[in-house]
Amino acid sequence: MGDAYTPGLTVTRHAVVRKTRRLPLPGQVLRQVGDLVTSADVVARTELPGKVHLLNLATALGALPDEVTAKLRIQPGGALTRGAVIAERKSFFGLFSTRVTSPIEGTLESVSEITGQAVLRGPPVPVEVKAYVDGKVVEIIAGEGVVVETAAALVQGIFGLSGEVNAPLVVVASGPDRVLDAADLTAAHTGKVVLGGARTTLAAMKRAMELEVAAIVCGGFAYQDVKELLGYDVGVAVTGTEALATTLVVTEGFGDIAMATATYELLASLAGKTASVCGATQIRAGVIRPEVVVPGTTAAAGEETASGGLEIGAPVRCIRAPYFGRIGKVSALPVELATMPSETRVRVLEVDLGGETVSVPRANVEVIER
Repeated sequence: MGDAYTPGLTVTRHAVVRKTRRLPLPGQVLRQVGDLVTSADVVARTELPGKVHLLNLATALGALPDEVTAKLRIQPGGALTRGAVIAERKSFFGLFSTRVTSPIEGTLESVSEITGQAVLRGPPVPVEVKAYVDGKVVEIIAGEGVVVETAAALVQGIFGLSGEVNAPLVVVASGPDRVLDAADLTAAHTGKVVLGGARTTLAAMKRAMELEVAAIVCGGFAYQDVKELLGYDVGVAVTGTEALATTLVVTEGFGDIAMATATYELLASLAGKTASVCGATQIRAGVIRPEVVVPGTTAAAGEETASGGLEIGAPVRCIRAPYFGRIGKVSALPVELATMPSETRVRVLEVDLGGETVSVPRANVEVIER
């Protein structure tokens, strides 16, 4: 009989976190192994090719394609400024001339003698990769980036939106079951990572973006509000590239779900410290979890998060209906296969949901690693 794989979310005060910081294209690595870095330090840099613009010189000059090269005022590879004359055609013994000017700044990349088409390329776009977390460079990826290691508190979420931010953590919700609404947010929260409790309302998220709150970490968020916020359904695609002023990390699930008490208490105890937050989520192959990383914990170097796996007493979260988002403890691990309403036979476990014991397929829960 094969083993059932049960995914897990990590919620721990002491973890050794490794972050690979990689460029999208080969470039220059700016750090060495052993360097201490802060979250804002640039560790690698490259340039993306500029945008391509096409310009039909033959048509603009009223000349044949094979005549264009002789009329160039700027040769391929030459620099362009906006309004600079690229090519010129004179007629009637030089009394009249037709000029073609550059619509952009950049470079004249090439001119075709077959089509008379010129390829203009805009200036390169600089790309910098930052360390994201305070820590030490432990590995160099030649020409691509680095691996940064840090001892930190780590909270992984179940869903998130938008990309990486670094900001001080502040507690706004008075408890893990407190709904975060727009009235709870003020100008004092601008540039901060706000700890909510249960659900964050759509109004609160919009208010946070108006105030330029760095991030909101909460227990739940309504699925229909995601579409309202973005203007489209996220489906099962990768998130993290949304153009939102505020990053969102949901720790428990969609709907009115209170944040797990242990998660809330851990984050609340770290108030005032700088948190590295990322909302990037991928729930298909190659799982990516949204996260809150708070470096500088007292964990000893080399101490890893302990995980007992799926065992009696292990804390788990249900990730599918009808118990979606509910948290409990494993009370039994029956060996026998159970028949589901779909008539499939699967391995199940029994979960104590706080006085109510239910039988759930093992694939429908994830272990909460502490």
